[in-house]
Amino acid sequence: MHYSLRKYESSEVAQQRLKMIKFYREYGEEATKKAYGVDRKLINRWQWRLRQQGGNPSGLVPETTRPHKLRESKVPSIVIEYIGELRRKYPRLGKEKTKIFLDKYCEELKLRKYSASTIGKIIKKNNYFYQKSGRIYHNPDSKWAQRGYKLKKRLRIKRSPKVDYYGHILCDTVERITDGIKDYFYNAIDVKSKFALSLNYKRLTSRNMKDFFEKFKSVCPVEIKCWQTDNGSENLGEFDEQLNKEKIPHLFSYPRCPKINSFVERYNRTMQEEFIDNNEDIIHDKKLFNKALADYLIYYNTKRPHLSLKLLSPVQYLISNNKNSQMSHMSLTYIPC
Repeated sequence: MHYSLRKYESSEVAQQRLKMIKFYREYGEEATKKAYGVDRKLINRWQWRLRQQGGNPSGLVPETTRPHKLRESKVPSIVIEYIGELRRKYPRLGKEKTKIFLDKYCEELKLRKYSASTIGKIIKKNNYFYQKSGRIYHNPDSKWAQRGYKLKKRLRIKRSPKVDYYGHILCDTVERITDGIKDYFYNAIDVKSKFALSLNYKRLTSRNMKDFFEKFKSVCPVEIKCWQTDNGSENLGEFDEQLNKEKIPHLFSYPRCPKINSFVERYNRTMQEEFIDNNEDIIHDKKLFNKALADYLIYYNTKRPHLSLKLLSPVQYLISNNKNSQMSHMSLTYIPC
């Protein structure tokens, strides 16, 4: 009895069927058909299954649809064994290359030839994987193959955004090598207001991206609606988890499509030409460089005219569009470094 109850409670379909049977007994066929789209014949079939089980609700659990007689492979056993021998001797031999040897073997025995896809199925079904080290790409039972099922599906954006709202943020990272020393600049910009922030980090990690996101959020005068990035590893891990935690959609561009992130790519060039190149002599003095970066960002967001904003700065544009209610005095002058 306990087993039957557990079986019934673990099946949502059986619970729904019992609910429809009770509804049918109380309100009749016409109401049941309108409410659930189920007619009398199907209800009677379920009730018959209940009577067969002595009223046990586990009788409503759907039965397996697995056929009684399974299809059997028509490939001769000698062909399967030959493929296995090839794989044992040459573990890295793929299905296309195996086909070349198998075709010659089949010609000698006057057997029909088999396609590469059939050979691949035979390899998987019989687990002909004998590689001792390295990664096995086509083994469906390996942890590497099963890892793909756990990956989160990414929200993709096909074109450069044309938004009429505030809070669509584009983010990108730029690598700079000066005197053999690497520096990474994390850049983000709001598409509509052009409010931007850039910070200098020594490493390209998701933890640094999470830190950059927190600092951008602390100074951004508009509410962040969504965050758009490329497919770099720094945009995953802890940073992606933080966006999920705050319920901010994370949009990804397609690989090798920089035009999708055109706004932040143009901002990268502005930073390169107007600030980084002019301050290359102090880039290794981080205290002095970060102070100069903060001064430039204040100039960029509060004073620098933008052609796309009708020669207004981002802050002036926000104020002229009645966005001053969301802005704090700290966001105008405080740049976290």
